Amino acid sequence: MAKNPQRRAALADAGLRVLAATGARGLTHRAVDVEAGVPVGTASNYFRSRDALLGALGERIIERFAPDEQVLADLGAREPSRELFTDYVRYIVERTTRQPELTRALIELRLEAARRPDLARILGDTLRRGYRDDVAFHLAAGLPGGAFEVALLHYAVDGLLLDLLTTSIDAGFDPDEVVTALVSRLVADP
Repeated sequence: MAKNPQRRAALADAGLRVLAATGARGLTHRAVDVEAGVPVGTASNYFRSRDALLGALGERIIERFAPDEQVLADLGAREPSRELFTDYVRYIVERTTRQPELTRALIELRLEAARRPDLARILGDTLRRGYRDDVAFHLAAGLPGGAFEVALLHYAVDGLLLDLLTTSIDAGFDPDEVVTALVSRLVADP
């Protein structure tokens, strides 16, 4: 397998664009090569199988969604409260809607993982690691609630993102208002 990490990231980014635009059925090694503007066969040198490609895309999404350390530092300087928790969730929604193609690609990957056991294992490991990291961060920050509340927010925010970035129910509510209500109904002030 090829070892150039910059090329691997560029290929994964091209794969994410293909996945977001065409869905899992349109994602092929050749389509990634075309999108990345590289010679045919390059993507297959980096990702030997379709499951390896799909798994790498899941990991790349998580890398690209990494929060800005300065924003985390600014938020972390505040006293733990439900309001602070709400601002963290607002920041998550802002980050994931700022790059809608990444969130759509993640939705596509999760749907494809429901049909592909090997991908389900790879992507599931990545998602569960992210959840554990979120819980550890939440607890270390002294935010109200615990693992259960973090899971509930994952479920709720995933639904909100699905509605914002795909065909919407058009309920007419401001996403910021929705985030505030979600957090206030899930946790009490510490």
